[in-house]
Amino acid sequence: MTAGERIDLARLRRVVIAAQGFAPGRRSVGGGAGAGGGRTAAARAAAASAVHAAVRRLSCVQLDSISTVERSHRIVLGSRVGAYPTGTVSRLLGEGRLFEYWAHEACLLAVEDYPLLRPRMAERRIHHWYGPVIDSDPALAEHVLGAIRERGPLGSKDFEGARSGGMWNWKPAKRMLDALWTAGDLAVAGRRSFQKLYDLTERVIPRAVLEAPVPDEPEWLRTLALRAVTGRGTLTAAGIREHWRLDGGARRLQPQLDALVATGALRLLAVEDGGPPVYVAADAELDPDPPRGAHLLSPFDNLLWDRPFAERVLGFDHLIEVYKREHERRYGYYVLPLLWRDRLVGRADLKADRAEGVLRAKAFHRERGVRASGALDAAFESALLALAARCGLDRIEREDAR
Repeated sequence: MTAGERIDLARLRRVVIAAQGFAPGRRSVGGGAGAGGGRTAAARAAAASAVHAAVRRLSCVQLDSISTVERSHRIVLGSRVGAYPTGTVSRLLGEGRLFEYWAHEACLLAVEDYPLLRPRMAERRIHHWYGPVIDSDPALAEHVLGAIRERGPLGSKDFEGARSGGMWNWKPAKRMLDALWTAGDLAVAGRRSFQKLYDLTERVIPRAVLEAPVPDEPEWLRTLALRAVTGRGTLTAAGIREHWRLDGGARRLQPQLDALVATGALRLLAVEDGGPPVYVAADAELDPDPPRGAHLLSPFDNLLWDRPFAERVLGFDHLIEVYKREHERRYGYYVLPLLWRDRLVGRADLKADRAEGVLRAKAFHRERGVRASGALDAAFESALLALAARCGLDRIEREDAR
C-alpha cells in the first residue's frame, strides 16, 4: 500500500517522544520510592493506578534482572510517572491488573491484553526453548502444580533439593516452572527479591479475562499492530514485528497492516528521508507540543527497542554493553542515554551505591555534535537528581563529566 501523507524527521521524532508519555518534571506518586513509600492506602492506590496506566499506554514494559542502577522496568516506569513505592508492581501482579509474559522480551503487560498472548502460550507449550518439558515429564508437572495448589505462590527456590540425583532436583523443577508459566498454566503472582512467585493462573488472572474469547490470527495480528503503534507513536512494519517478536516476516503481517490502513485504524506516512514508510494511529497528533525536561533512560527503554529506527529518527546509535568484556566497551558497563527535550544528547555510565545512598556518575559522554553548555549540564544534573530520588538514593556524586 502506498503512503499518502508525508512527514519530516523532526516532526516524526516529536511524535515518537510525545506518544511515550515521559513525565514533564520530577515528582512522585504514592509517597516515593522507598520501601516505606505510599504512606496511606489512597496513596498506594494512586501509585498502582499510575503504573498500570503507564504499562497500558506503552503496551508492554521489558523486565531485566540487572540492578547496577535500578531494575530496568522501574527506570522505564519512573521516567513516565515519577517515583513510586517499591512493591507496586508486585501488588498489581497479585491483584491481577498486570501480568508477566513474553512480548518484546519478558515484559509487564496490562491484564486486559492477556487474551492476546494466549496464541503464543499455546504455541510455546509445544515449542518451549527447553523442548516439550511438560509433556515429556507429566509427573514433575503435576508435582509442581500440586505444590503450588496446596501451598500458594512459590518460587524456584522453594523447589530446591539436592543438586545431584533425586527426582525433584531443582534444575528440572525450575525448567518446569518456566514451561508451565510459558504455557499459561501458571502466572506470576508477584516477586520476592526479583524472584518470580508462581501461582495457578486461575488464582491470579481475573475470571472474565480468562473467559474472554481468543482472537483468530487476523484479528490478533491487527490488534497487536495497533497496540505497538499506539504505544510507540510510530513504527515501520519491521518495527511492529520487532515490538512483539512476531515470526513469519512481512508475508504474515503485511495484509493485516493494509487492512488497518484501509479501514482507517492506521495511517501510512511517507518520510522525507526516503526510508521505509511509517504507521501512526488514526488519531495521532502529528504536531505535538515540543517535549520538555530531561530523562535518563534505561538501556532497555521502549524508545530504544528498534535500533535502526532509533538511529534513523533520533540520530542515536544505541549500544548495550553490559554483555561485553570491559576492554570492548566504548561508554561503560551500565549506560543510560540522556533524553533532553526531543534529542538524545549523551550517555551516562552510572552505578547505584545503596550502602552509601549515592548515585555515582562515573562518566558522561556527549553525542557527536552536542556542545558542552551550562544548559546541558543543568539538564543532566536535573535528570540525575530525578533518577536518584526514584532509586531511593540521597545524593549524587559525579566522578567524571565530559
